[in-house]
Amino acid sequence: MDWLAQASLAQGTLARMTSRHALTVAETVAALGGSASRAQLLRWHTRRDLEVAIGEGVLRRSGRSGLTLPDQNEAVHQAVSLGGLVSHASAAQLHGWEIARQPDRPHVTVPKGRRLLPSTRRRVHLHFVRTMPPGLQGRTGIETTLRDCLRALPADEALALADSVLRQGVIGRAGLESLADATRGPGTLNLRRAVRLATPLAANPFESVLRHLAFEAGLAVEPQVSLLELGMRPDLVDRQRRIILEADSFEWHGKRSALQRDARRYDRMVVAGWLVLRFSWEDVMLDPAWVLALLQEAARMRNKGPAEGRRPA
Repeated sequence: MDWLAQASLAQGTLARMTSRHALTVAETVAALGGSASRAQLLRWHTRRDLEVAIGEGVLRRSGRSGLTLPDQNEAVHQAVSLGGLVSHASAAQLHGWEIARQPDRPHVTVPKGRRLLPSTRRRVHLHFVRTMPPGLQGRTGIETTLRDCLRALPADEALALADSVLRQGVIGRAGLESLADATRGPGTLNLRRAVRLATPLAANPFESVLRHLAFEAGLAVEPQVSLLELGMRPDLVDRQRRIILEADSFEWHGKRSALQRDARRYDRMVVAGWLVLRFSWEDVMLDPAWVLALLQEAARMRNKGPAEGRRPA
């Protein structure tokens, strides 16, 4: 089940986000997992904003009142019409990899010098190359897609993608490290950092983004650590500082029985001397600055050693 599709929106969180950054309609829909109702969007945008986005092909109607981002078939259609290839995050989706955030428009790579109308540029994210890479069913191949994404994506999304390809067995750690060693040019440091920190133990992109924020805060967290003293395997653990981070999704915590189970689990960890912090999808994905500030405060409280995040053995 797609964890993004299961996430419910915290309106207050999105309000904090939009107060700092003026989101486009497509960016708001992407933050909501790729689809939204008109009623939701009209809380943040005007009717004209919605109609312009639909007219430009950035959004499409779905049912009586829904709006969605262009689907993966639309990405292929746009690439074919432009004589290019689906690339970057759009190609990652076509390969079946999990990504942290839905792209607001299809990513397409075309030959450098290709002349395109302004309306076309508004429909897609264009990338230009001197020599077109080998294609695979209308999209860039595995190695090219990985390199493009890990160089260009924000650091948290790059880590989520690197975790995803390891988790799915798309490529092994040795192959990922060889890719990093062979990469040069802009974005290489971003790629190599994602590769260094990547692990197949991360459960999903939500947890990967939380782990990235923990590293930024100076915590040395590891995923799925078995705590023998408690008989538990929390989401993220900083063993030195005795800090546990839990990525709480509504899917697993929406029933009364789940609430009782989690309350008991939480109480046992706290009594054993662990600092336990629980985060919702909405805060991690839509208000990362708030999460980062809280994690930094937790690190200061429990700081006992080096702050550099480490990759699990």
